[in-house]
Amino acid sequence: MISTRQLRYFVEIADSGSFSAAAERLFIAQSALSRQIKELETHLKTPLFERTARLPRLTAAGEAFYPRARSLLNELNKASELATQVGHGQLGTLRLSHSSTVSMSGRLLRAISSYLEQCPGASMDIATLSSEAQLEEVAEGRLDIGLLRLPVLRQREGVRITPLFSERLLLAVPPGHPLVSAPPEQGVDLAQLRDEAFISIPHPQRGGLSYLSAELCMRQGFFPKAARVLSRKTTQLQLIQAGFGIALLPESMQDIAPASLHFLPLADPACQSTVALACRQDPTPLVKQFIEHFHGALTP
Repeated sequence: MISTRQLRYFVEIADSGSFSAAAERLFIAQSALSRQIKELETHLKTPLFERTARLPRLTAAGEAFYPRARSLLNELNKASELATQVGHGQLGTLRLSHSSTVSMSGRLLRAISSYLEQCPGASMDIATLSSEAQLEEVAEGRLDIGLLRLPVLRQREGVRITPLFSERLLLAVPPGHPLVSAPPEQGVDLAQLRDEAFISIPHPQRGGLSYLSAELCMRQGFFPKAARVLSRKTTQLQLIQAGFGIALLPESMQDIAPASLHFLPLADPACQSTVALACRQDPTPLVKQFIEHFHGALTP
C-alpha cells in the first residue's frame, strides 16, 4: 500500500531535481529516501525515475504520477486543516433559535456580530421557536443553541440551561391609553392593571414571559384577564398597537416595536425577566467556543 510518506518523498525529489537535495530538505538520510522510492516503484511495478550519471529524470510513468501525487498531498493537507479547524471550533454552522420575546437586537445582535467577526469560518442559521420547542430540538440534536426566557416548565434530559442576563419589564400600551396621558410618578403599580385585557396569558404547558407575567399579577391578587385576541409571538406588538390589550414586555422589545407603542415603567423593581441559553450537556467545540464568546460579550 502506498504511504503518504512515499508520495511526499517522490514529489520532493521531482521538485528539487535530485535525491541529495530532497534528502537535505526532508532532513533524512539519502539511503532512507532511496529505499522508500524503491518500495514505491516496486508497489507500482514500474520505475518513476531514470537513474543517470547526472540528475534523476522522471520516466513517462513518473510524469503521469507526479500531478496526481501532488494533488493527493494537497487534498490531504486541506483535509487536515479542515479537521483541525472543526476540532477547535473554528469552522461550521451554528443552528440557533430564539423565543419571540428574545429579540435579535441590541446586546444580543452585537454579541453575535462580534463572534462572527472573530470566527470567519463560522456561520449561523437563526430561527424562532418557543422555549419548550427549543429545549426539545436541543435535546434531539437538531438545534445547537437556544435563547429563551425563564421560567421553563419542563427540563429536558441532556440539556443545560444557563441564565445570561436579566432586564426590566415594561408595560406596553396602545396610543391613547389613559396611562399614557397620566403616568404615575413612581411607575405603574401592577394592581392598577386588574381590569385591563392582556393579549398574552399563560399556556398550560409553556413557561416563558406570559407565565412570568401571570405570576407577577397573581402576587397582586389577580390573574390577568384575557383579551379577545391573544398572541404569544411578536404579533402581540401589532395587537397592542391596534388597541386589543396590553402586555408586560421586556425592555429590549422596544427596539422592534412600532413607534406609536408606549412603554411605561413599572413601580416594582422586581419586575425583571431573565434570558437564558440552552445547549446540550456535551456541546461540540464550535458550540463551546460560541458560548464562551457570548458570555464574555454580554458581561458588563
